[in-house]
Amino acid sequence: MNINLLTTIFIVGGLTLLSFLKLSNVDAANRKANISFGIFLLLWSSFWLDELLFASHLEKGDFIFYIIRFVQLFTPIPFYFSIVFYTSPNYKITFRDLRFLVVPLLFLILILFRSLLDKTLINLWISCVSPLHALYYLQLSFRRILKHQKDIEIFSSNKELISLNWIKYIIYCLVLSALATILYTILVPNGPLNTYINLFFLGTVYFVAYHSIKQKELFPVGYVPEKETEIFTAQYEGNTPKNKLFDEDELALYKNKLLQLMSEEKPYLDTELNLIKLSEMLGLSGHQLSYIINNGFDENFFYFVNKFRVQKAKELLEKQDNDKFTILAVGYDAGFNSKTSFNTTFKKMTGDTPSDYRKKHSRQ
Repeated sequence: MNINLLTTIFIVGGLTLLSFLKLSNVDAANRKANISFGIFLLLWSSFWLDELLFASHLEKGDFIFYIIRFVQLFTPIPFYFSIVFYTSPNYKITFRDLRFLVVPLLFLILILFRSLLDKTLINLWISCVSPLHALYYLQLSFRRILKHQKDIEIFSSNKELISLNWIKYIIYCLVLSALATILYTILVPNGPLNTYINLFFLGTVYFVAYHSIKQKELFPVGYVPEKETEIFTAQYEGNTPKNKLFDEDELALYKNKLLQLMSEEKPYLDTELNLIKLSEMLGLSGHQLSYIINNGFDENFFYFVNKFRVQKAKELLEKQDNDKFTILAVGYDAGFNSKTSFNTTFKKMTGDTPSDYRKKHSRQ
C-alpha cells in the first residue's frame, strides 16, 4: 500500500468536500467569508491534485505546469479576504484591491515570455517568490486577527467563540508547512512531498474542517463593526474623549442606572450578553452605552461585564457548600461559556486560577 498516495487522496478529497460546503454556505452565517474561504480551499487542494494527476506525466518545462503554478499563486489571496470578511462583513472589494493581483500577473508575463528568458529565473520564482508571496499574506492575515481580537472587546463579553483563534493556529501550521516545503524542495528538488509532510498537512486539513464548520456568526444583529470601531477610535485622542455624548450629570445618572441593572437583574449571567443586548435593556444605543462604560468606568465592555462574573465566581468558590461543584460548573453559573474563558479571565483579574482561589479560601 502506498501511504503517501493514500494520504494525498485524503487531502484532496477533504479540501474539495470542505470547499463545496463553504461555497454552498450551509450554515447560513458569515456568507462572504465562507465563499472566500471555500475558494481558498479549492485552490489549496491543487497543490496535491497536480501531484495526484500529473506526477508521472508533468514535466517542469511544460506549459500546463506553469499554468498550474500560476493558478496556485492566487491561493493566499482568498484566504486573506476570508479573514477580511470574517472581521468586516460589510467590506466591499474596490478597484484599489486589484493591487493584490500584481504578483500572479507578473508571473503570467514570465510564462508568456518564457522562451526569451532563462528557465532558472522562472524556477527561482516558483521556489522562492511563491512561498514568500504566501508568507506575506499570512502575516497580513495574522495582524488582522490580532486587531479583531482587540476590537471584539468593545461589544462582546465572551470572546472564545468569535476570536478566530482557530485561524491563528491555521496560520502557524501554514507557516511551518511552508518553511518545511521550502527546505524539502531545496533538498529534494524534483521529488514529491514526503509522506510525513503530507500527514502533517492531512492533520491540518481536518483541523481546518472541524473549526471552520462550527464557526458561528461573529457579530450580533444590528452591530456594524467597522462603524462602531471607527466611532470608538474617533471618540478618543490619547485617553481623552474628543466628543461628549453626555454631560457630567447625565453620565453619573446613567452610570448609576447601569450599576443598578447589573446588581438587580444580573444580565452578566447570560453567556451570550453583548453590547446590543445590554444597551437595549437600558434604552440606549450601543454607541451610547459604549461611551458610558469607556468614560464612566474607564473600561471596555468585555472587562466591565467580566468583572461582575469574576466577582460572582469568587462568591461561589468561597462557599464551602459549593465544593462539590466542579470549576466548570462554577464558571457556567457565573456567566462564562467555557472553562478556558473562565480560567483565563479569572486569572487575569485576580492573579489566581479558579482552582487556586478555591484552595486558598477552603483553608480559611
